[in-house]
Amino acid sequence: MPLNPTDLFNLLADQTRLRSLFLMQAEGELCVCELTHALEMSQPKVSRHLAALRQHKLVRTRRASNWIYYRLSPDLPAWASEVLQTAARPVAAAEPFTGDRKRLATAPSRVDCRETA
Repeated sequence: MPLNPTDLFNLLADQTRLRSLFLMQAEGELCVCELTHALEMSQPKVSRHLAALRQHKLVRTRRASNWIYYRLSPDLPAWASEVLQTAARPVAAAEPFTGDRKRLATAPSRVDCRETA
């Protein structure tokens, strides 16, 4: 089933999903361990939100060893990509998004994930 605007906006209405999408948009591919560190949330909570994004085909996954990496789907409709790009511009310099990026940069798990990929 193709993504429709109602589904997209319902998914973006949740701050955990929105923050995760903006991190993926800014950084590219991220593993769950990186997202949990950046968002300061538990793995089950982050994974539950990522599953919703995956179910609606906003993100794609890749498994490498014990890690699952998430990235924005290259198959997003143009209108959905435009919505995400437009929304990301004003929040790039605002909290909690700036804090998320700073924490991501310092994540000890980031090095661990990348070394085993």
